[in-house]
Amino acid sequence: MCGFTFTVFLSAFQLLPTAPYRILDLGGSTFASGLFLGFLTYASAGSAPLTGAIADRIGRRRTLIISSSVIMLCSIGYGITNHYQLMLALVVVHGVFWSGLLSASAAYLTSLVPERRRAEGISYWGLSSIAAIAVAPPIAFWIMQHGGWAWICVSCGTLNLLMGIIAYAMPEDVGHHQVTAAPGPAQQPRSTYTPIIEWRVLALSLTLFLYSFGYGAITSFSAMYADAIGVHPKSIYLTMLAIVILLTRPLSGTLADRIGYRRMFLPSLVLIAFGLTLLAAGATRASLVASAVVFGVGFGTAYPVFVAYVMRDVSPARRGAAFGAILAAFDTGIGTGSTTVGWLIQRFGFSTAFAVAAMLSAIALRYFVVVDRKLR
Repeated sequence: MCGFTFTVFLSAFQLLPTAPYRILDLGGSTFASGLFLGFLTYASAGSAPLTGAIADRIGRRRTLIISSSVIMLCSIGYGITNHYQLMLALVVVHGVFWSGLLSASAAYLTSLVPERRRAEGISYWGLSSIAAIAVAPPIAFWIMQHGGWAWICVSCGTLNLLMGIIAYAMPEDVGHHQVTAAPGPAQQPRSTYTPIIEWRVLALSLTLFLYSFGYGAITSFSAMYADAIGVHPKSIYLTMLAIVILLTRPLSGTLADRIGYRRMFLPSLVLIAFGLTLLAAGATRASLVASAVVFGVGFGTAYPVFVAYVMRDVSPARRGAAFGAILAAFDTGIGTGSTTVGWLIQRFGFSTAFAVAAMLSAIALRYFVVVDRKLR
């Protein structure tokens, strides 16, 4: 599963940083080039609750194979088209099957991990995507420089094919097989198939929307902020963030399994808000590094711990739908954070924009406590 996910993100993060340049070459505007990631994110977020539920019904492994195949066709389409409008249409399709890929792989992984070590297992698995994101963009720009856009698409298409082969080689997903194979009482099928969307998980996952808003802001604008205040290298924030997550996430997952997911999740929300506050308040290299460390510890801990906490109350037959709800909230937060903070920076400056992100992260703590209590 780590190999599969590494391949997924190695492909995606070769495409995402280079596609805007291709759109510009085809006559698109800067706004149009920004829509590529926006369309992918919102198509993924909007379809995730549905595609996750479909994965529960048809099987997670089968969903991985189908999604990998369709995304490979999208990569071929990106390579042969000479119209940026068609690229933007294709990325919407890509986003729908991307959500199916992420929901199904997360549900499949959860069925493999022992319940008492769930946060630890999800933490280890998450490192494969972080590692891929770290190495993919430099590889992509090297390919772009030496071979051009067509070879980016060949590389992505080949990786998509490899994804499908890995998925085909994996055994049938345990959770789906157990549910569909075992006979049950007459009412069992109705409870398994309805409702399509996991509304309880979606309501609780709005916590992720509130704090991933800040992550979207950091992903898009931390380098620009460093450039504006004269800090070099301008990628220092994202580099430090990746290092901190790689170092702390396995430890925090293990600790959460031992002391409780809720006990780890609440302090992580505090750290996220404090890290964004440091970013808004400071304008030096030291403040950027301190913010990246504090935010990284909180952000790296929050997601696997939240997933482990929520999954305690989700049946194996509904894990795809649950992950779809989580993905919808998380991706919508990132996309909204990126677009909204860009507007805030233009109107009010970096400090105000990051302060708004910090405020939303602080609200996330209160929201989670209240909603969790009501749902339980």
